[in-house]
This record gives sequence, C-alpha cells and structure tokens, in this order.
Amino acid sequence: MIGKLRLKFIVLSMTSLFALLMVIIVGMNLLNYNTVISDADEVLSLLSQNKGAFPDFEDNPRERLPRDMSPEIPYESRFFSVLLNEDGSVVQLETSRIAAIDAEMAIEYGQSVLASGAQHGFLEDFRYVVSYEEENVRITFLDCGRKLNSFWRFLLISVGMALTGFVVVFFVIFFFAGRIIRPIAESYEKQKRFITDAGHEIKTPLTIINANVDVLEMDLGENECLADIQQQTKRLTKLTNELVMLARMEEAGDTMPKIDFPVSEVVADAALPFRTLAMQQDKEFTCNIQPMLSMNGNGKAVEQLVTLLMDNALKYSPAGGKVALDFVKQSKSLHLTVFNTTATEVSCENLNHVFERFYRTDLSRNSQTGGHGIGLSVAKAIVTAHGGKIQATTKDGHSFQILVVLPL
Repeated sequence: MIGKLRLKFIVLSMTSLFALLMVIIVGMNLLNYNTVISDADEVLSLLSQNKGAFPDFEDNPRERLPRDMSPEIPYESRFFSVLLNEDGSVVQLETSRIAAIDAEMAIEYGQSVLASGAQHGFLEDFRYVVSYEEENVRITFLDCGRKLNSFWRFLLISVGMALTGFVVVFFVIFFFAGRIIRPIAESYEKQKRFITDAGHEIKTPLTIINANVDVLEMDLGENECLADIQQQTKRLTKLTNELVMLARMEEAGDTMPKIDFPVSEVVADAALPFRTLAMQQDKEFTCNIQPMLSMNGNGKAVEQLVTLLMDNALKYSPAGGKVALDFVKQSKSLHLTVFNTTATEVSCENLNHVFERFYRTDLSRNSQTGGHGIGLSVAKAIVTAHGGKIQATTKDGHSFQILVVLPL
C-alpha cells in the first residue's frame, strides 16, 4: 500500500510537471513562430502593394514604412517576385535582391504556387503572398531561412532544457518521495498495528466475560440480562475478528501467498451452504459457476470473499426475494457477480460508500441484521490484494449487485 502511494505521488507530480512544461514550451514556440509569420507577412504586404519592391524612401524612410517596422528591413530582406499571366507564362521577374535564386528557379517557384491555388504560405524556406495586377498574378517570395533556423534552434534548446529539468526533478522527487509520505505511512502503520493489537487485547476480556456469564447462568438459571450480555459479547467478538481480518488483509497486499488453484471448486464449495440458508429464509437462490476454471491467488481468501458477498446478499434481501451468484471467465479475467433484491430503495449515493468501513445503508443502523459494515471492506481488501476490481451497482433501485473482476 505504501509503495503504491509513493508511486502514485511520483506519477502525479511528474505528470503535473510534464503538463506544465508542455504548456510553457508549446506556448513560447507558438508565439515565436507566429512572430516569424507576422513579421514576414508585414514585409510581404508592403512588397505586394508596391509591385514586388520596397517603396522609394530615400528622403524619409520613416514616413514610407509602417511605424513598427525598422528602417533596416529593406536592406536586410532577401526577396524576389514573379509576375505571371493566366496561363502561367512569365510577364516579369525580379531577382536582383536575392543571390540564392536565379531566374529559372524563380519561375519554377512561381508556377508551383500558381498551380497550388494558395494565396499565401511557405514554399521551403520562402514565405509567399499572391497579389493581382490587372489580369496578371504577382507572387512575391520572402526568404525566412535565417528566422526559421533561429526558430528551430530555439525549439530544440527549449525542449532539451525542459527534458533536462524534467529528469533532474524526477530524481529529486524519486529520492524525497519516501520522506514526504513517511508521516502518512507511519500513521497508516500505527493504525493497522493499533487495530491488530487492540483486537488481541479485547479478545481475552470477551472470553472471560463469556465464561463468567456461563457460570452465572449455571447458578442463576436462564436470565434475560445474561442473555443480552452473551448476545452483545458475541457481536463485539465478531466485530473484533472482522477488524483484525481487515487489517491483516490490507497489510498482506501483494505479499499474500498465491498459488494456482481450482477456483471454480472453491467458489462452489463456498456458495453451497447458502443454498440451504436461502431455502430456510424463503428466498430464491440461483447459482451459475463455469466449471474447470483456475487462477493464481489465495484459495482461502477467495473462499472468504465469496462467503462475505453471499452473506451480505442474504442478509439484506427480503423474504421471497432473489439471490444469484454467477462466476464466469471473460477474456483474460474472471467475473464474479452476486445479486440480490432489496426491501428498501438503493440510491447511487449509497453505492459510493458501501465499501467504506462501518458504512451501512440503513441509517438507523439496525442491529437485527447482525452486520457491522465491515464485510464489504474486507471483500474489497481481498480483491485489491489479488490485483482485481470490485464495483457495486443497482439496476432499478430495488436491487443490489456486486461485480468482482479478478485477473487470471
């Protein structure tokens, strides 16, 4: 249990850190990429408005350029443009402001963009925009290679730094996780030890009380007060045994000894005595157990699981009600289903708490059923120790069904 808690803490911490780093990295690089595109589109817009060239700004460049554009942009930018007619023939070329592109390459790029039908986008490292001049189409290209290279370098560096930080934090959390959850682990261990020790300490006084009551009954004869004492000591003894059993099951966890055993026979043997009890209580009992099934686990614990679920089903089903047990193999797991009708309505709120200690669906906590609200908690501990899942459902609000899924 403590190992699983430590693992969950590490997984939750690292998942949160990973999500945070992803948000930061994706956000920063998206903003960086959008900046590259917006700057390129601003320059291309200016070029397309002036037929593939910067306006004449020798006298006062500040007045001819947008406010947020540096006067150095016209000197730093590398661009070319192609003017094509409707059939793709070249009308005009402008490649004087770029050395990496010759006339043949410029025509090829322009015709490729014209054939695609796109109005703007990227072609390799060139950002382009399409504008119309009378019956011709001008395609202006801007070299964004250096900015794109800077973007990719920033992306790789940010990812590398994030991964490095993630690994460092992982080792830090992995090292300190034990110390962080140590108070919880110690409190949990003390709680289990207290239950076990208190259970053993209570058993002796209860045994003495029962013995003394028997002696008094021999001297005084049958007495209502003595009968009440015997009844209550039996209830307290049963509660103590259940609490000790629950503590032991939770403490065993993955260390529970497990072997391959014929689980169909174990389930059948555990369910058989309840057939007679159901007949005595005027309840309909049906049992469907798939034969020849085996699993790796603890046979005694599985037998106890079936006994607890069947006892709970009979205990809370009314006279004339129905109780059913089904045990079948589905895919790579075993499904144990215990069903019973109920005298009172079962709400979804109750289903969320039935596996909690001391929880009982009857708010009056009527002791006539003989339960303490521990049985289903023990059942859940057994299922958890086998790596399975347990779930409580209701079909119509007047029935109660528990589904146990156990791995083979």
